[in-house]
Amino acid sequence: MPDNAVSALDQLPCEHLPDALTPIIERYWQRLLEREQEAPSGLPELLAEQRRLAEQMALVWAASDYAANLCIEKPTLLLELVKSEELLHLIRDDYHGQLQDSLADLTDTPDEAGLKTLLRQFQQRQMLRLIWRDVCKLSSVRETAAEVSALAEACLDVTLAQLHRWAVQTHGEPVAARSGKALQLVVLGMGKLGASELNLSSDIDLIFAYPESGETSKGISCQQFFLRLGQQLVDALDAVTADGFVFRVDMRLRPYGSEGVLVCSFDAMENYYQSQGRDWERYAMIKARTVAGDREAGAELMQRLRPFSYRRYLDFSAFESLRSMKQQINKQVRKKGMSQDIKLGAGGIREVEFVVQALQMVHGGRDKRLQQTSLYNAMDVLREGEYLPADTVQALRNSYSFLRDLEHKLQGFANKQTQSLPASEQEQLRVALAMAVPDVRHADWSALMSVLEQHRDIVRQHFTDVIHTDEDDDDASRHDVDDDELQGLWQQELSEEAATKLLADLGYEAPAQTCEQLLAFRRDKVFQTLPAESRARFARFMPLLLATLATEKTPSVGFSRVMKMVESVARRTAYIVLLAENPGAMKQFVRLCTASPFVAEFLSQHPVLLDELLTVMEKPPEKSELQAELAQGLLRLGENSFEEQMEYLRYFKMSHTLQVAAAQITGTMTVMKVSDYLTFTAEAVLEQVLALCWQHLTHKHGYPVNLSGEHGTMDFAAIAYGKLGGIELSYISDLDLVFLHDGALDEDTVTSDGQKSINSREFYTRMAQRVITMLGTHTVSGKLYEVDMRLRPSGESGLLVSTLPAFEQYQQKDAWTWEKQALVRSRAVAGSAAMAADYEALRAKILSQPRDRAVLAEDVVKMRKRMREELTRKAGRNASQPPFVIKQGEGGIVDIEFMVQFFVLSQSVDCPALLTYSDNIRILEAAAGCGVLSEAEIERLIAAYLALRATLHEFALQYTESGPESRANDEAIASALAPLEKVQADVIQLWQKVFSVYDN
Repeated sequence: MPDNAVSALDQLPCEHLPDALTPIIERYWQRLLEREQEAPSGLPELLAEQRRLAEQMALVWAASDYAANLCIEKPTLLLELVKSEELLHLIRDDYHGQLQDSLADLTDTPDEAGLKTLLRQFQQRQMLRLIWRDVCKLSSVRETAAEVSALAEACLDVTLAQLHRWAVQTHGEPVAARSGKALQLVVLGMGKLGASELNLSSDIDLIFAYPESGETSKGISCQQFFLRLGQQLVDALDAVTADGFVFRVDMRLRPYGSEGVLVCSFDAMENYYQSQGRDWERYAMIKARTVAGDREAGAELMQRLRPFSYRRYLDFSAFESLRSMKQQINKQVRKKGMSQDIKLGAGGIREVEFVVQALQMVHGGRDKRLQQTSLYNAMDVLREGEYLPADTVQALRNSYSFLRDLEHKLQGFANKQTQSLPASEQEQLRVALAMAVPDVRHADWSALMSVLEQHRDIVRQHFTDVIHTDEDDDDASRHDVDDDELQGLWQQELSEEAATKLLADLGYEAPAQTCEQLLAFRRDKVFQTLPAESRARFARFMPLLLATLATEKTPSVGFSRVMKMVESVARRTAYIVLLAENPGAMKQFVRLCTASPFVAEFLSQHPVLLDELLTVMEKPPEKSELQAELAQGLLRLGENSFEEQMEYLRYFKMSHTLQVAAAQITGTMTVMKVSDYLTFTAEAVLEQVLALCWQHLTHKHGYPVNLSGEHGTMDFAAIAYGKLGGIELSYISDLDLVFLHDGALDEDTVTSDGQKSINSREFYTRMAQRVITMLGTHTVSGKLYEVDMRLRPSGESGLLVSTLPAFEQYQQKDAWTWEKQALVRSRAVAGSAAMAADYEALRAKILSQPRDRAVLAEDVVKMRKRMREELTRKAGRNASQPPFVIKQGEGGIVDIEFMVQFFVLSQSVDCPALLTYSDNIRILEAAAGCGVLSEAEIERLIAAYLALRATLHEFALQYTESGPESRANDEAIASALAPLEKVQADVIQLWQKVFSVYDN
């Protein structure tokens, strides 16, 4: 080395570093100078010219022995990085290209030794660059992690491609037996590699798989071919040579762990996870993604495995399994004295991961946005979806970034996979220096530890809040229940007499009956054959259930109703865990089922709705909120997921049905609001069903042409009649619909993408058919709505969908009086806004035509009499008598509806206000100003209508599909109907007043 280089820079500038670290830098500098005497590289000269670079190198050497030794032993690495300016830029998108260039000199003849050498040289250059940028704060924590991950991915992908080419030359091309396709290995990255968040010295966790069985052209099975290829890939990266290693490879996350085969087929993988996958493997699979090999096949594999991690219901068993995993980790930490481990110790990295991934596992099956491999991305969704408060997410993000930054510094120090804090004072100062950039003169270990403890306290608190990890904590204390005696009751440790007395003391009105039901459930074959884990879940759940029921007025009745749901999910105990984990949901569940057999049966049929009990609706949502919620939920599914769309629509409808029932039971919602909410829910569903059907048909057939010769818009409208039209939907109402279109009858649709066009009339007929199918098809979750199309022109013999002119012609010339009555409660609810406006104008035109009131009255009265006789004949004196009396009996709801319809048909020609609305209450309010009855009489009708509907809604909650639970209790039914006697008498009197005027 020339003397002028030494004189220009006889030592690295260290004045910006703590004095205690100067000797370390001087020793390293002396070693570099000695090496330069033997093999000049030009590095000292470059440092003499670039003081800023020299200062950075002193800082890097102070923070990393590994980087210092690389600079000394291979100074050309740093020279190349400086000259190429790679130190200044993020280059993760270029690793593949650079590594392929580095391997370009490899021949077609297999040379694994040469491959290993080139890989390690490439890795060392990049690791020096990454540590340099990390220490000098040229990259953020997240950027560094992403760069290391991209480096690992490139090394895997490029190396695998090279080894595959050599293997094919030797053993032949592997070909699938069924499809005949050439096959490639699929490499899944797990853990931090899958998340693109590797540390500076991470292992890489991998799983190998291949698409299907077959053999090579030389007769070697695909299993053997890919086994050898996988072994070669691991060896190429993991083996320690004179040049070190590329990445440590860990294959223990594969099926059956270390005892399993190194590589297996997709079918074998799927079968393993479906039949034998364990909870910790579900957790691990959250981060799995294809990192090398056949990406297209890898995407197929991940699609097949995704249901293993993400269940379609809210899966609170995730908390249980993660809590168990954390307890095992804590035992390991205590046993090995690892309290200073920033990954596994309290408030460490693992706890942040557990918080985020627990919520991913719980909610990710429902909300696919949460199916993220990246922890940072998952945090964003947790904030956006309000699964955690924004300030909690930010606090966890800040703490996680700090912990990961410190982890980088610990690992970059000697290129060792460690998360333990150093013990020596000198190493502590060096780590503190790396963390203190840019204020390195004030590097202080105690100050760093103070900040670390603050972050660990934050993580520990949020972890406890979400996972409930205190090892002395149990479900009972979180439910404020002392359940020792109830546990003894459940475990049959009490005598029959003692068990009965215990329940009686707790307030059970039929303790002997409850005891017998409890024992019958335990004796049932379903419970007896449950696995040990499920029985343990019941052992936690049942005492909590019994104690919670004791807070109700009729706990024995509640127990009988609740057990319907418990029995229905006995083999799916994740639902039991949901209630055990959430005291609020348990109380809500018990309260609603005790109050309503309808709710109890509804939940037993659809236990997936139990998660809706986690929140209590404070006020009913506006229609716009329901529309937005449904639209956003469907958008998350994507356009081509028809089955998922069908299931989501059903879940949306069922969840809001449960919410409104809960609101009615708790008294937070009036009868009018109940019907509004149910109606708005149906409208939101109908709007989205129309949109999905339109999207499907236009993609298949192109756009229909309307009467104006234009295309591209949905000239189709759904007209609601009956309860939907009158904004009076109940819990189990059908949807009475009529479909109209504005298509040109003789014009074909406009073709797109080569699809065959069809007549516009046929297009809209198919549209109507598909809408009916989507609404009425049974799926796993049941059906959306029963659709009744009998009110369309000409009834069941008429066209499924009509044009507006054809509809008008029918109404003007052929419609019966009862059809015009039905028109009163009709309105456009979905589809074309222009057609909706045209329909409303046509409805007003038809309803307001002059009519002979005497003839009209005679028709209305005859129709009412005929309807009552027909329904009475069908109903007889059976169990549906109470609601029949309320609705169809003399002085019931239908009498009021007929009066309202008569008012509109007879008076709207002179009183247009009657045409504004389609619901009975607002029509009656408008009638008060039309003189048909006095204001006082109108108020009596309104009061009667509300009272009758309130009772009808109440009966709906007390009835199940198998009949009223209280069927035998005639006194209870009579008590419910008694207040209606005066109401019905008022209706009868007003009916007579309205129609006696026209009585001949």
